[in-house]
Amino acid sequence: MATYVVMEPPGRSEKVDTTAFVRDGFTWLGLLVPPLWLAWHRLWIEAGLAFVVMALLSMAGQNLGLGVASSLLSTLVSFYVGLEGQGLRIAALRRRGWHEWGVVQAGRLDDADIRYALDVEGHAEEAAPPPRIVPDAALARPAQPGMALGLTHIPGRP
Repeated sequence: MATYVVMEPPGRSEKVDTTAFVRDGFTWLGLLVPPLWLAWHRLWIEAGLAFVVMALLSMAGQNLGLGVASSLLSTLVSFYVGLEGQGLRIAALRRRGWHEWGVVQAGRLDDADIRYALDVEGHAEEAAPPPRIVPDAALARPAQPGMALGLTHIPGRP
């Protein structure tokens, strides 16, 4: 079973359709074509950085005469995006104001959506607070000034 991180948009609207499900785990397309995968998920700055770093590592390897090792250096970026690509997506959504609702485990994305919808529906029914047994202190009578029973200090008396 896969684990999906459920991200809700800012404002916490009642629409369940606006949530984003990010599958937690390794991404093969992020390994094979990191800049394109990042751009597909609208991570523009990360895509540009990945492209530039891959190009710089490849050129540095060519200039140093490393041969095949120069292309292997650029695969480091590919492995990073493959391993941490989904985390980059979650971080980008957080920067945009989305918040993490929780985690859902499911075999497919459709199943994760159904489990999330059922869980949200269950929490909506439980949202009503139970009636108060003890009355609120704000509704109590105000304290009466003057003499009180007990061992209190009364100014002017010994």
